[in-house]
Amino acid sequence: MDPALEYHLRQSRRQFFQGAGLKVGGIALAQLLSQKALAQDLPTQSDIHPALPGLPDFAPKAKNLIYLHMNGAPAQQDLFDHKPQMEKFFDKELPDSVRNGQRITTMTSGQKRFPVAPSRFGFERCGQSGILMSELVPHMKGIADEITMIKSVHTEAINHDPACTFVMTGSEVPGRPSLGSWLSYGLGSESQNLPAFVVFTPTVKNPSQALFSRMWTSGFLPSKYDGVKLRSAGDPVLYVKNPPGVSPGDRRAMLDALGQLNEKSFERFGDPETQTRIAQYEMAFRMQSSVPELTDLKGESKATLEMYGPNSQKPGTFAHSALLTRRLIERGVRVVQVLHRGWDQHGNLPKEIKNQCLDVDQPTAALIKDLKERGMLEDTLVVFGGEFGRTAYCQGKLTRESYGRDHHPRNFCMWMAGGGIKAGMTYGATDDFSYNVTENPVHLNELNATILHCMGIDHSRFTVRHQGLDQRLTGVEQVHPVRPILA
Repeated sequence: MDPALEYHLRQSRRQFFQGAGLKVGGIALAQLLSQKALAQDLPTQSDIHPALPGLPDFAPKAKNLIYLHMNGAPAQQDLFDHKPQMEKFFDKELPDSVRNGQRITTMTSGQKRFPVAPSRFGFERCGQSGILMSELVPHMKGIADEITMIKSVHTEAINHDPACTFVMTGSEVPGRPSLGSWLSYGLGSESQNLPAFVVFTPTVKNPSQALFSRMWTSGFLPSKYDGVKLRSAGDPVLYVKNPPGVSPGDRRAMLDALGQLNEKSFERFGDPETQTRIAQYEMAFRMQSSVPELTDLKGESKATLEMYGPNSQKPGTFAHSALLTRRLIERGVRVVQVLHRGWDQHGNLPKEIKNQCLDVDQPTAALIKDLKERGMLEDTLVVFGGEFGRTAYCQGKLTRESYGRDHHPRNFCMWMAGGGIKAGMTYGATDDFSYNVTENPVHLNELNATILHCMGIDHSRFTVRHQGLDQRLTGVEQVHPVRPILA
């Protein structure tokens, strides 16, 4: 429901007439609001994460979303977009006909040359689908027949912060709701004891790029739709535990009394954020028991722990986060977002990207296999990718063993798997340098429209009025889901 509509519907009679006055326009507005209230009842308070009335728009193929974001932008030429023709151009100038005057960042604009840097890693066709993958991701090769590889994703942003903001919110300008917030706002969650939207930011050796909370906050939506970040060390969530000397019964009594005070405040002022505070306090109380149960891995089999890799029981690692992601989805959480840093490789790329892949390759493949074995992949959508791609030319010194790549928004690779997505498919194509899209371009807004479609939402109708405009995740331009990849 539109937050503005909710605000008006919950206003007292006195508050309404104080704001609207006894004018004909105010009386007409009151009549319209009352009619709409009858047609669109507010969610019941018994459901802590209710969906908006009328959603989903149609039967969803996916009920949950897992978004694995590789922050810093993985080099597509070294992972998923095999370009053997680049070898012929080693250390030669990238042809002007390829770059075609496209903008470059200030980090390489001062270079006198733009020498082509072919990947030093081998590729092979994987599974029955024959999807090409690098030797850097041996475990992902085993899930090739479960995914759709999209090689033609593109964006406008050329620097990390605006590009990451765009990936997650549909806009380079901060202040918009994140994808997870949109989904938790529209679809709610089946879990009554955990947040609808959970975020992990695993620790890495060389984080390089910062992660900003705007990637998982609710923007102009009520703050109860923020993603809840589970910490990598210490208590997973701060201030959930009772302080020394406070029993669960004491906390319950305190929250009940505080809830009554907040309800009186809400009756008086009608501020929706008051309802957010009530819900957050209640969720924190429930998480006192649900979070310890979530993070206790004693019930996981040895085979499962080994499948996720040697770090599966080490809090703060990507492997541990991936395993907890499956456990969260099992418990009805709507959206889980895992953001892994360190992919911004402007120099010494072969060594650095190898370390990054060692961190994420096995746990990512294990997550897909685990979901499938438990019958959960068919209604869980998994997305893997970064915020843009990397250049075919080298940044800095080029050798056979070492090179760096600059930012490249013109094309990059992402893959999707699970609910609503065809399995074992490659979509889109690029030129011999992985520099320009040559077939089936996919804009990030189209990718988000596809995600919403899999979740049962018509993106063009999923709007919230803000600053006089009907805002939506997929922007104001006409875009459509990528239907060829839909199951």
